[in-house]
Amino acid sequence: MKTAEQVTFGGSGLDRAAELRGDTEFLREAQSNPQTDCILLWRGKLLVHGPNFDRLFVLQSNHPVLSSAPEPPIFLGRGDQGQAILAYDISDWEPPAGTDRPDNSFFDKTEQNHPDLPTEAVFLELRRIMVRLSARDAELAATAKAVLGWHVSHRFCAKCGAESRMTEGGWQRVCDACGAHHFPRTDPVVIMLITKGERTLLGRSPGWPEGMYSCLAGFIEPGETVEASVRREVFEESGIRVGTVRYLSSQPWAFPSSLMIGCHGEALSEEITIDPNEIEQAIWVSKSELLEAFAGQNPAILPARKGAIAHFLLQNWLADTLN
Repeated sequence: MKTAEQVTFGGSGLDRAAELRGDTEFLREAQSNPQTDCILLWRGKLLVHGPNFDRLFVLQSNHPVLSSAPEPPIFLGRGDQGQAILAYDISDWEPPAGTDRPDNSFFDKTEQNHPDLPTEAVFLELRRIMVRLSARDAELAATAKAVLGWHVSHRFCAKCGAESRMTEGGWQRVCDACGAHHFPRTDPVVIMLITKGERTLLGRSPGWPEGMYSCLAGFIEPGETVEASVRREVFEESGIRVGTVRYLSSQPWAFPSSLMIGCHGEALSEEITIDPNEIEQAIWVSKSELLEAFAGQNPAILPARKGAIAHFLLQNWLADTLN
């Protein structure tokens, strides 16, 4: 698929400079170098620049708010000018009462302003702004969110249970008790554009906004190929049998730590029998119906959210640009 990397969070050409992750002197100097770009997260939200919220808010390394981070920063790589890029997490900060609770189970619209930062610097949920960011800012945001989230959930050694410590610029945890080394994990997920002729199979999960549909998706199981996972997941959720499967595109999805593997599958059957434990509904949708939905003219169907790989795959299917 020629446009594969144009998906949101797709490659931006970031130099991750993995060879510098173990260079403790370089990392120490980067934390004090005024040329270093520092991005900030709070409880998984990114600090962005208002009022348009279309770019990350970059801080200088000597900004006092960074000193409140309880852990060392994550080294994300080097910018186009060779500057180091670090990500700090200040999740211990407590915002004013009532401003830290999501107001919607599907989408967190709350905004937080730190008193030591300019008023135009706002913490926002990444899903809210992902299509506004440049490819570089989107990659940095997704990487920082995923790696910092991994540290939060993997503080303790999976081998012996002792608390581990961050090393390698945040890209590894080492357990001093048993010597085990742990690395950031990514869970592979297949997400499928299933078609039969001029129709595609869409489903919805409980709790989604009324009328919202998306491609079916599911985690790849141990010992399973991508193709086998596509066929199994589609059959489990909808009762549809799938024949030929081909890869289209992928998307890092830091909610919390998945790699979405977009595939195209050709349906061999049509009768839908859903598993209510998996999805709420599945339907066949024609190209004309989906075109209406994308244009906001189909009252029964809302397309997958912009920025998600499902939206990207469906958009390319409608435009006949899957190849």
